[in-house]
This record gives sequence, C-alpha cells and structure tokens, in this order.
Amino acid sequence: MGDQPTVEQVMTRDPATVAPNDSIRVAIDRMREKQCRRLPVVDGGKLVGIVTDRDLRRATNSPLVLRERWYDEFMLDHIPVRACMTEQPVTITPRALIVDAAKLMRDHKFGGLPVVDGARLVGIVTETDLLNYLIQALERSNV
Repeated sequence: MGDQPTVEQVMTRDPATVAPNDSIRVAIDRMREKQCRRLPVVDGGKLVGIVTDRDLRRATNSPLVLRERWYDEFMLDHIPVRACMTEQPVTITPRALIVDAAKLMRDHKFGGLPVVDGARLVGIVTETDLLNYLIQALERSNV
C-alpha cells in the first residue's frame, strides 16, 4: 500500500443513521438536519441497508396517484425506512485505498459508500469527502 491514502483518512466518522423501523419522516428530517443525501440503515449496530433522498422521494411521490394532503402526511409517518432502503449495500473498509473507493463509486454511480469494519458501521465516504481530499492534494502540490 505504501503511502497511498486510505478511506479512513477522508471518511466521515459516526455518520447520521436511521433504523429500519424508523418512519420515512424521521429519515427526511435527519437528512435535512445533517444536510446529507444518504443515511446508512443500522439495526443493533449492524449495517443492514442504505436509504437515499431519491429512495425517499420515490416512496412518497407516485406520479400515478393524486392524493389528499392527509394521506401524504400519513405515509410519511407510517411507512418504515425498510420499505424503501437498499438492502446489503455495497460497502468499503476503512483500510481500503481512496482510489478504490472512488472507482467503486464511479463504476456504480454512487454518491457515497458506507464504511464498515466487519458488519459494524464506522463511517461513510462521499463524493464531497473525495473532492475535499482532491482539493487539499492539489493545493499541497502547488505550494
């Protein structure tokens, strides 16, 4: 590996999460509060899925059905995250190289990857984390 940077050096530690039985409203509120677009879904400390803002929009905005506002409110509070999350998401380890994380995200068109140590969530690495690293590396090389 040499001195190539690892995911652990750029990842966001202790990311905001939701539980599979949390409501869609909880997930939406948490994303707004933390200003993020994806949340790892954790059950008993173990990563069981990931939910994105796109997943939540799809679950709440069916173009085929015109609904009353009360129904939308009901859905937000009563549909659990597990109904729209991606189970067994692609993950990466903290010791993986940043370049491998970037390739995985590019190849799968993901905006972020949960970082796991065994089955335990230890962080998340996002496009923003990678861009921040790139900016710092370029600024250092121009000194």
